[in-house]
Amino acid sequence: MTRYRLSGAVMTHPKRRAAAESLAQAAPPGALRVVMDPDPAGRPSVLRTALCAWSAIEDGATHQLVVQDDMILSDTFFERARAAIEEMPDAALALFALWDSRNGAAVRFGAMTGARWVGAVNEYFPCVAIILPRRVADGFVAFGRRHLDSWPDDILMYRYLRANGIPSYVSVPSLAEHEDHGSISGNAFRGPRRSVCFLPSDMPGREETRLTGLNVLPFFKHGVAQCAVRLDGPDPGRWLHLDCAQYLEGCGVRVERLQSAIAGMAEAATPAAAKGTWLTAFTMGFVQRREGLGRAGEPDPEVLAEALATVGPGGISYAQPEERIAELRDELARIARAGVEAGGEAAGRPRTRRTAAGPCRVGVLGAGTPLGEHLVRGLADDGHQVTALGPGRQAEQTLDAVLDLTALGAAPGADGSRITLNSPSREGVCIVRTGDLYGPGCPHDSRIGRMVWDALRSRPLTFEEPPGALLRPLHTSDLIGGLSAMLRTPPSERAIGLADAATCTVAEMAQAVRKAVRPVPIADRAAPSEAPGPHAKEAAWPSLPPGWKATTDLTYGLHTYAQWLAYEGIHGAPDAYPWALGHKTRPGRSAG
Repeated sequence: MTRYRLSGAVMTHPKRRAAAESLAQAAPPGALRVVMDPDPAGRPSVLRTALCAWSAIEDGATHQLVVQDDMILSDTFFERARAAIEEMPDAALALFALWDSRNGAAVRFGAMTGARWVGAVNEYFPCVAIILPRRVADGFVAFGRRHLDSWPDDILMYRYLRANGIPSYVSVPSLAEHEDHGSISGNAFRGPRRSVCFLPSDMPGREETRLTGLNVLPFFKHGVAQCAVRLDGPDPGRWLHLDCAQYLEGCGVRVERLQSAIAGMAEAATPAAAKGTWLTAFTMGFVQRREGLGRAGEPDPEVLAEALATVGPGGISYAQPEERIAELRDELARIARAGVEAGGEAAGRPRTRRTAAGPCRVGVLGAGTPLGEHLVRGLADDGHQVTALGPGRQAEQTLDAVLDLTALGAAPGADGSRITLNSPSREGVCIVRTGDLYGPGCPHDSRIGRMVWDALRSRPLTFEEPPGALLRPLHTSDLIGGLSAMLRTPPSERAIGLADAATCTVAEMAQAVRKAVRPVPIADRAAPSEAPGPHAKEAAWPSLPPGWKATTDLTYGLHTYAQWLAYEGIHGAPDAYPWALGHKTRPGRSAG
């Protein structure tokens, strides 16, 4: 007899009661009971209903399963779930991962290596179909009740599991699929939300084969091939948010030379969709071989094929309807398979790290911040030899330039923050004015950060200044690009502005945040009925570096900023979580 007993609940809202009851009736008798939102007329809250579902664990049950009412369960859902509990009785088990997520990227590596479970990574923990041990479920209920109006349930779940050292895994393939019935919690604007890999007839077995300790996660999201890279250090939960092109450039792969391989592969898909799919898959193949991800088991060809087939659809799902995605699926799958193969071949060839033209030996003061870490990595990936300088260290004869970041963020406001660029070979220093920084590494309490922070938590946007006040947005990647250009060709001017003098207003930025992050309301006291003023251009604002300009699209840039704040930025936000976070040891990679 098994030592473990699983009870289950379907969480729902009265508007979708029929769907929940249908799901419960399709399950084995008594396996699922319907749990209703306790305040259906109140502010929409997945967490409020989830806490009731976790509290509904039956007497004598050792584990609780909670699924949302818009899920489709695999034919062997309960058999695999029970087998996994037997193998990992103390773990949190996510039975679904989205096709454009970091956990989805981990699942794809699991499919490539034959693993049946992968360690959850720096993201939310998928909660649409999840199993928790009883003590973990009880603890999360107590924790969640203290944070009802803070963050979505899946972000809270990840933080709770991580803070308490609970092993957390995601299934390969998914045991459930998302079937959109309209989002009560306000997620419909994200487009179709499908599994990274769903095979209804997947059979139980080999639940002990697991892949953990992944360090690089390529994923295609919001139309861009992105890449999360684990930082070296004592805290294994800190990651840099890059894109695949930057990661590959830093590894000595000339991305511009890959364009010919992509050209001609797309017939029905747009060049952007084909490039993003291929570049993501290429990075997957490159990382698998470069990181030495061996086989955890024998890869299942059907699982691998399905996991690769969702790379492209996931990346374009934010902007394309189901019908168009279905039309492009086979073509994008072919492109993904070619990308993985090419990436694996490229990783097997010797490479020399590129060296930037012009000044390339760079010392950086004040690099010990999240933004500094992104900046150091970005400059290094662009070919510069970067050294983080300790406090008090000045320019050395062996350095071509020194960047002083210590004033970054120290005086936010209309003038923006500033960086000092000192080239010992020339007289004087250059003051680099950065405008309003946003993006990975930037804090949550900046002029733009406050709006993104509120939208992430589904709160109305409020302004601390007139809606017509001017902003000069500058994304992290453009900050890196501008500084890199200045290091190659030191400017003759004593002052340079990396943010363009062409500005947007606070009210316009609020609308951009609503589009990129979440369509939350704007608080009455800051309603844009107060007409924004003209886009004034101050004569005092310095010019851009010659031949350079920022290129990051504002909507995409805000999207990356929101991701970083939700998954990484909360570590430095004292009002986000007043409790300690993080494992103290780095998990190793295992094959079961």
